[in-house]
Amino acid sequence: MSLMMQEILDQPRALKRTLEAEREHAVDFKRFAAQQNFRLIVLVARGTSDNAATFGRYLFELTTGIPVSLAAPSIHTIYHAAVDLRQALVVGISQSGEGTDINLVLESARRKGAYTVGITNERKSTMASLVDDVFLVRAGRQRSVAATKTYTGQLMLLYLLASALGPHITLGEVSAIPDHVQATLALAGPLAELVERYRYMRQCVVLARGLNQANAFELALKLMETCYVVAERFSSADFLHGPIAMVERGFPALLLMPPGKTFPDMKRLVARLGKLGAETIVFSSAEARLPASTRVVRVPGSSPELYSPIPYIVPGQIFAARLAEVKGIDPDKPRSLQIVTRTV
Repeated sequence: MSLMMQEILDQPRALKRTLEAEREHAVDFKRFAAQQNFRLIVLVARGTSDNAATFGRYLFELTTGIPVSLAAPSIHTIYHAAVDLRQALVVGISQSGEGTDINLVLESARRKGAYTVGITNERKSTMASLVDDVFLVRAGRQRSVAATKTYTGQLMLLYLLASALGPHITLGEVSAIPDHVQATLALAGPLAELVERYRYMRQCVVLARGLNQANAFELALKLMETCYVVAERFSSADFLHGPIAMVERGFPALLLMPPGKTFPDMKRLVARLGKLGAETIVFSSAEARLPASTRVVRVPGSSPELYSPIPYIVPGQIFAARLAEVKGIDPDKPRSLQIVTRTV
């Protein structure tokens, strides 16, 4: 079994460790944040962590009402722009805590008046040493180059931060997420059979909307780095503004669509793709009523859409890991990649 697959299977335990260790930290941060009157949240990340940041943008704006920006690191590291960050909360997200440009942005943000928080898996990292406060992912050492359990751990900590910054995230619902993830691991066998159909897949699109858009980007990234599939990723709304023109008969489209506010739009998109002859692979709940689609991956449980992103990315991770295996690719050793990537 690949290290990637082992780390996917470890996620329920890793998520519980993270939740148990950082839950009281979030309660303390809630008292601190109440005194700060943060007017802006800025998220800073690269790669998989940038996909976590995209989720954070949706989550924070939806549940706190505070505007959120995704930082462009080059503004700080190359252009050295003077940005007023007073009353801003700047959150850096990095598995290793050693992303050079992310840490430079955090240092710059502190000088410009921001309160800085780090989310990292490494207690002794550079990031952990330079921020005002740090929330630790308790995923254990990441051995596979393709991040899985550190990504879901980052999402877990973003839920905890959201619970500290607004009234709409309940820790009871967050606490149920590891059990939902455990249930999704039962899909490992069926997905191993399903991916045989896509052994020769060279390109596809991955689509979602709203809270799960970040997962569409993350699943596409996993397909690119572990399976060498050219996986374009879009918000379903953006996809309709042009890229749908590339769809022809047999073109693979993976859609993440839990029941909720985005489901009706996604359901209409599945129907339209079906009329175009696309090969649709839909990730949705056991109870969801769907148009005719080529394949459906039924995600166990009935989490509200707000709490669906962690359980919904896990079947995608399994899909990518299993597809790499049938393609004869070692997902733990993607060509040209290593665990820590440093950019400026």
